Amino acid sequence: MAVKVPLWHHYLQAIRSREVSRVQDFQRAEDVLLTVLEHVHTLDPRFLVDYSHHLEAFQFALRSSEDPLDMQVLLRVDASALLIEELEALEPGDCPALCLLGIPREATGLELWMTEDVFSASSEGNNKCCGYIVPSKVLRVLKELLVAAIVHCKHHSLIAPGSLSAASLQEEQLHLSLLVSSGWRKIRFNIVPVLRRKCGVPGLDGAWLTPGFPEGTLKRIVGHGVDLVPASAQHWRACTGYLLTWLLGELGTLRGHRLDSLSLLDRVNHERWRDGGREPGLTFNHLKTVLLWACALFPAPEDWAELQGAVYRLLVVLLCCLATRTLPRFLHAGRDLLQDGALDLSAVYQHAEGFARQPEAALRIHATHLGHSPPPRVGHGVKVLLQLPASDPAYWATAYFDVLLDKFQVFTIQDKDRVAAMQSIFQKIKSLGCVDS
Repeated sequence: MAVKVPLWHHYLQAIRSREVSRVQDFQRAEDVLLTVLEHVHTLDPRFLVDYSHHLEAFQFALRSSEDPLDMQVLLRVDASALLIEELEALEPGDCPALCLLGIPREATGLELWMTEDVFSASSEGNNKCCGYIVPSKVLRVLKELLVAAIVHCKHHSLIAPGSLSAASLQEEQLHLSLLVSSGWRKIRFNIVPVLRRKCGVPGLDGAWLTPGFPEGTLKRIVGHGVDLVPASAQHWRACTGYLLTWLLGELGTLRGHRLDSLSLLDRVNHERWRDGGREPGLTFNHLKTVLLWACALFPAPEDWAELQGAVYRLLVVLLCCLATRTLPRFLHAGRDLLQDGALDLSAVYQHAEGFARQPEAALRIHATHLGHSPPPRVGHGVKVLLQLPASDPAYWATAYFDVLLDKFQVFTIQDKDRVAAMQSIFQKIKSLGCVDS
């Protein structure tokens, strides 16, 4: 008799069966793009090719969504020689959240970045700075180089016919968008000029985040520095996307279902909540941030030992963020990933709560899985409970989220101290009239 595979694991197996082909598709598309970028560098040595994209292939294999991927183009400039003019007050030593990249008047070795195509002279009587490297100009130069490189590579048969076309190159405000064909799959890349700078990460409180990750991981990753990318036509901003992808890779070294839970929830989001990508909604980056917060809030290995329980750890964090309409950036908690008004958060919340209440329907992928679903795990009144952190940030803690796990009938932790903490905060919440007995 064949062994019956639980529904959650059957769904995960279907996702895993596509991982190898997705990695191969990504690598073929990446090879095409790197070939083009290598010629960009030949045409203009100010732009460097970044070959450290193995983590991007790993991340692409995890996801089902088809949102554009970032491809960084490093700027060949000594960041320590620039004047970083901060536009927001931050802690000493932190990288700016928003800034101008100035060139000192006495600078040497920066002549290539003082040409009119990327530079704007200072119009003020600034004794220290002679002008600025302008994001919009850098993007314009990079676009022209990409068009020339694509034409060259096609003419010399360096890339396969039909793999990409200069006609697909779109200039956005903060990046360049290019569609690359890889077999039957088309992958859109957002090409972003990047200045990599050694400095602190804005808003990072590493002291309490560390326990949920391999020892020393955050300190080592943050020591790498952050990227400065275009924020507007004139301004640059700090970006931690590369660090978060690196951190995600580190989670893959731990035992348990952390990455499996992310893959599963991304698939449900893509297929069910976004109708196969045809509707707007949460992106993989949203869900990746949710996973990182869940790992910090649930640092114990037993939290991730069982697949269903692991997915619910992401779900309770996600539901809380949707109910409070706030998803803090993981390495910059003062920033909100849900501040973009284009998202219909009420609709996304309904999808997420519906899945959390009765997940079985979304996990059935063929006729052999038909059957009666168990009754809903919670009633519709759970949203009031989920909104508590909005009124008191102290609720953003493990004990509070353990209460949520218990409400969804997936709290199985045996640790006495943790159970006591959960019961204590439950009594506090009960006294507010937010939960039933």
